[in-house]
Amino acid sequence: MTHTSVKTVGAGLSAAALLLLAGATPATPADTAARADTAPEPGNWLMLGVSHGDAPAGAEDGTLLRCDPPGGGHPHAEEACAQLSAADGRITALPAEDALCPMIYAPVTAHAEGMWRDRPVTWTETFPNACTLRARTGALFALDQT
Repeated sequence: MTHTSVKTVGAGLSAAALLLLAGATPATPADTAARADTAPEPGNWLMLGVSHGDAPAGAEDGTLLRCDPPGGGHPHAEEACAQLSAADGRITALPAEDALCPMIYAPVTAHAEGMWRDRPVTWTETFPNACTLRARTGALFALDQT
């Protein structure tokens, strides 16, 4: 049976940390400029995703919604932008629609990330089913093409 002492493990972790720090270099102006190019742009845009279950969709599975002017790939961009404008970009303030949804538990998780009136937006919520999601968020998460 092999025993490893706490001192040996600590020394190994310290050495690994020093190696990582030795490889780190301060940011150069070129690095800073490159990061500025990838920073979120101001305006009214959201990356939207819906996934089955309670895990949010990844960014690669998202749909872009731009609202100045409406578009970006969202199939109902004009309606979604109008609803968001009326709610001042607050997804939780979108008015719920009257709907008769089945009492079937098939959870879906909606996720939004982006900018609204130059404020960052990050929102995630899990709904009992897609009908409830649609009734609660209107056109915003109506990402199907119909």
